[in-house]
Amino acid sequence: MSLPDLRKIDSSILRAADIRGVVGLTLDSSAAELIGKAFGTVLVRQSVKKVIVGGDGRLSTPELSQAVIKGLLSCGLEVIEIGCCSSPMLYFASAVTENSGGIMVTASHNPKEYNGFKMLINRQSFCGDRIRDLGRLIELGDFETGVGALKRDNFLACYIDRLLRDFRTDGKELTVVWDCGNGTAGVIVPELTKRLPGRHILLNEKVDGNFPAHAPDSSKIENLNGLRESVLKENADLGLAFDGDSDRLGVIDSDGNHLETDRLLPIFAEEILKTRPGSVFIADIKSSKTFAEEITRMGGKPLIWKTGHSFIKQKMSETDAPLGGEMSGHICFADKYYGFDDAVYAAIRLLDIAAHQSAGTLRDRIHRIPKTFATPEIQIPCSDSEKFQIIEKIKANVYKNGLFCDETDGVKVVYPSSAWGLLRVSNTSPNLIVRCEADTKEELEEIKKKIFQQIELFYPIEK
Repeated sequence: MSLPDLRKIDSSILRAADIRGVVGLTLDSSAAELIGKAFGTVLVRQSVKKVIVGGDGRLSTPELSQAVIKGLLSCGLEVIEIGCCSSPMLYFASAVTENSGGIMVTASHNPKEYNGFKMLINRQSFCGDRIRDLGRLIELGDFETGVGALKRDNFLACYIDRLLRDFRTDGKELTVVWDCGNGTAGVIVPELTKRLPGRHILLNEKVDGNFPAHAPDSSKIENLNGLRESVLKENADLGLAFDGDSDRLGVIDSDGNHLETDRLLPIFAEEILKTRPGSVFIADIKSSKTFAEEITRMGGKPLIWKTGHSFIKQKMSETDAPLGGEMSGHICFADKYYGFDDAVYAAIRLLDIAAHQSAGTLRDRIHRIPKTFATPEIQIPCSDSEKFQIIEKIKANVYKNGLFCDETDGVKVVYPSSAWGLLRVSNTSPNLIVRCEADTKEELEEIKKKIFQQIELFYPIEK
């Protein structure tokens, strides 16, 4: 694979939170090397000497990893290669390596034909304008040069030790089903569960870039069917699912119900508020209004922010928030941990809470949170070149009609009843995203209808 001009990359792969494209179409090894050169240049100019490189289990990852390493080495950096790992394990490795950057070769939850890069510098996400600046560096060919050094290391044992540090072993024993989804959780969970009390059933723990069991997106209900069946069959307390690079967590309760992230966050927050009263807790724009209501009721301060793990982490750092998360399953703990999204760590914290429930079960506690009616995340295919223009046109029309619009991320129309309809662009794929919430089924359908009418004024939706 090679691109015709070695000084160019397809700009569509430079996304808001990371870099992501279709291998062989918009992303190849030549582009990966250029990305390595550009990111390496940024590191050198910030006096960062080391960079850790890891990758997920996708079939294209080994080739892209070697290409990005070649680019990094050409800048004179010390490159520490840690092989197949989860994104959080790479973040951990960088967190415990002083003055270092990190680059993870992964497309996270995207289909198998995708791949990409997630980057960080000294524990801070590398995203937004900084990613676009990489594209400008590449266009200019303005790269640092030097003689680098490559070494290999393995952080699995110390990472598992760190995961277990915040799990108390004096609680009741649980039965837990873990669906590794043929992703990088398969590197971690088999070793982790050997050291946890209780009974543990593992599904799809073999890392396989073809993702034979189901697509690598733990936020989609259809990908949790096997986990749900196993939870019910095994009479398990919980089912836990992970996406391709193990930074998204999906949860099934003992009745087979999907527990959305905006219902899990108040459970975590309740524990944190015992030692950090009045803290800020962050959820993304797609979250239910009950998140803010529950956080406020418990004495915390809710903050609603842009969807995107990088944006959530940045806002947590700005506000000193101990916890943040988004509906897709990214959950970030700065309480006792490093502030990055780690699905396996979030699972450990959830198991710890479940094992120490003094009255009833975790399911009982979550079910006390008021339930509204909401759509799942609805994806409408729309090219990357069109989707931002569509949003701006709809935003202008909403204001023209005198409706209240929250512009935190896209267009969120909030009605007097507190029902809402959201339209935003996907950060990771060529889609528009719709989500709606209301107190009744009837109002939900009405809100959904209104949002789709707005879209169809400017963009035809295929039936």
